[in-house]
Amino acid sequence: MKAKQVRDTLLKEIRTVCKSIEQFCVSPGMDFVRNRKMPIEKLILTIIGMGSRNITNELLDFYDTSPDTPTASAFVQQRGKLKPEALETIFKSFSIKLLASSVKQMPILAVDGSDVQIATNPADTESFFTGMNGQHPYNLLHLNALYDLNQNIYLDSVIQKKHNYNEHLALISMVDRSTIPKALLIADRGYESYNNMAHIQEKGWFFLIRIKDGIHGIKDGLDLPTTDTYDVEFNLKLTKKNTKETKELFKDKNHYKYISHTTPLDYLPPKSRKADPLVFYKIGFRVVRFPISSNDYETVITNLDSNDYPPSEIKRLYAARWGIESSFRALKYTLGMVNFHSKKVACILQEIYAHLIMYNFAETVTSQVSIRKKQRKHTYKANFTVAVHMCRLYYRRKTTLQVLETVISKNLLPIRPDRSRERKFAPRVFRGFLYRVA
Repeated sequence: MKAKQVRDTLLKEIRTVCKSIEQFCVSPGMDFVRNRKMPIEKLILTIIGMGSRNITNELLDFYDTSPDTPTASAFVQQRGKLKPEALETIFKSFSIKLLASSVKQMPILAVDGSDVQIATNPADTESFFTGMNGQHPYNLLHLNALYDLNQNIYLDSVIQKKHNYNEHLALISMVDRSTIPKALLIADRGYESYNNMAHIQEKGWFFLIRIKDGIHGIKDGLDLPTTDTYDVEFNLKLTKKNTKETKELFKDKNHYKYISHTTPLDYLPPKSRKADPLVFYKIGFRVVRFPISSNDYETVITNLDSNDYPPSEIKRLYAARWGIESSFRALKYTLGMVNFHSKKVACILQEIYAHLIMYNFAETVTSQVSIRKKQRKHTYKANFTVAVHMCRLYYRRKTTLQVLETVISKNLLPIRPDRSRERKFAPRVFRGFLYRVA
């Protein structure tokens, strides 16, 4: 899809939501019925195009510094009438259109979650934390996302308040409602679960999930080789019935497995009485352990075919999962998802979906820019920070496609593969509204 088509597709999805705005109003029949300086379409366009500056400067830029520019107060009052589901609908429909326009190959998806700090509000007990060791109190949301590693776009998301977050339920929700007929889903260690694997299997997808290398995990309940590396296939029968008959079967660890009633597995009866018939759920997978350095190993579980996907290919595919980690960093610090323009959760949700939309827009447009290859030490890629700025201007019709491509193609960064460094965690500090400058 060409850059102009990408922008036209996004604008079309915005107009589609605007035509049925009543279902996205806080007060249907009352909101957005009068003519104002900022009608619903301009409001949504502004929210999606906002960066990290204060509201007044964002509005002045959007309205070309016109004397008729709406005030920050008017903007806040207008956005308060709009449910975040309006931006969520645009995000999901836009993502589907971008995915449909890609090359017809099996999508390789990654799922992961990331915390998003919002304004401190002790009254919101579902997201409030008191802070420890001298840390200030804070509130957190948790963003669960489904990410296409080939196209570098977000396809779906579930946003939860931190105290009630559940990455397993979020994964199941995104998998079950997806319209993609077949895909490979890659996940990190936190998604290790027979229930997750079962939902992916029932969807007709493939999974590749990193599992715990020690005790208290799927691996601990199986008889595996004692060698450092291996690739072993299993066909397990899972049941929640625990009788004398099944206890004999459970001695064969590699073929039968007891699932506790407290452990969710949606394809087995939640309770099993003694008189109930014995019910199994069958699931097939491989456990693959491979080296990642001279002394370190990773273990993954997958239902990919061993002939088409040997351990070397499994290792390469799992390494590609890092793309979603990099995207979270860009989403927060390049797109500005740490710089919200409101303390209200509903308005923050609007901005989270707006940043997801703009991320997809910028990645798709940037991918169309050709990078000239030269005799250099490294292969080069577009500087995404510059690309996002230019794509925002292009979205707002402040620059032409020719200028955008020229600027992006001149601002490049070298690709340095196989680099690694220790991850450092910054202290939680909410960036308030007074730090923003012109």
